[in-house]
Amino acid sequence: MNIYFSALSIFFKIGLFTIGGGYAMIPLIENEIVTKRNWISKEDFLDLLAIAQSAPGVMAINIAIFIGYKLRGIRGSLATTLGVILPSFIIILVIAMFFHNFKDNLIVERIFRGIRPAVVALIAAPTFNMAKLAKINRYTIWIPVVSALLIWLLDFSPVWIIIAAGVGGFLWGKMKKKEC
Repeated sequence: MNIYFSALSIFFKIGLFTIGGGYAMIPLIENEIVTKRNWISKEDFLDLLAIAQSAPGVMAINIAIFIGYKLRGIRGSLATTLGVILPSFIIILVIAMFFHNFKDNLIVERIFRGIRPAVVALIAAPTFNMAKLAKINRYTIWIPVVSALLIWLLDFSPVWIIIAAGVGGFLWGKMKKKEC
């Protein structure tokens, strides 16, 4: 099967059946691209994920672009991006056409209330997997915890956290290099 069509169909399927956005897609993408098909390594996936999170824009589209580009350049990016965008576009188009028919439906409201906890779990699972891949241990766990608390409780901008982490990592690397 053509890799472009395969990539498009994989990302279409993931986009169609994933509720919760880009972060909820991460374990599914990893399973399909890294585990099942071995198209990229776990390390490359983690690197692409870090870049996708750092880049401005929608996480699902960013990761699709970077994985597609890693696989087959610009054409690969187009295939994966189209695959991840089309399901949402089609679903939103259908909902917009029929929203007035079910916007006050109690059953629909209850369904969405039941979906919310599952979405939280879908977002939490890749967080723990990323922590494991990033080799976060008892000595470094304070960095993501303090970062999350600063963003959540003190309303710090994630941009400043990323800049501080980058500068801190650079300085730490220079210090370690001097020790050697």
